Amino acid sequence: MPQFGPRPDPKLVRPPLWWIAVAWVIALVCVLAGVGLFGAGVFSTVSSVAPSRTFASGESVTVPLDPADKPAIYLASATRVHYVCQISGGPGQARLANTRVEQTVTQGSTRWQLILLVNAPARGDYRLVCETQEQAGARFGVGRDLSSAVGGLAGGVAALLLIPGAGILVGIVVTVVVLVRRSGSRKRLAMGG
Repeated sequence: MPQFGPRPDPKLVRPPLWWIAVAWVIALVCVLAGVGLFGAGVFSTVSSVAPSRTFASGESVTVPLDPADKPAIYLASATRVHYVCQISGGPGQARLANTRVEQTVTQGSTRWQLILLVNAPARGDYRLVCETQEQAGARFGVGRDLSSAVGGLAGGVAALLLIPGAGILVGIVVTVVVLVRRSGSRKRLAMGG
């Protein structure tokens, strides 16, 4: 039967076990940060898409539009309505285009539905009028198309995957390294070195 020497004093074995605890606390912080950044990315995406300027049916408004923002017109109505919108002014002839995409954005208690895309040729102030045939109390708003905010959403998804992944990887690597080094340290101490 093999003879083992006396067990080494656990206080002398290096590196200490608390290193593993610290590594997993860092992993937990990374997971929480990733989830938080993802939530912030989604919130900022919705906030940047939702209408920033609203107006009632029949009201004429002048709105600054930039084609880079991919402007869009939204409708908030409790019932189905028939609408007609017109755009004029600006440095060039803007056009309103129907969209096949069904996109809704909720801002507070208001649910906005994308109804038209604005094809503005250049940055400038445009006059916009939208009217409904029904007396439904509909409101219109000028916001952005969701495709214009994909970068913020993609950044949030990247944060959700990469930051927690890096934290968990650090936790795993530190755990393995500490356990392997402690084993070697224990063996050296058992041999008297």
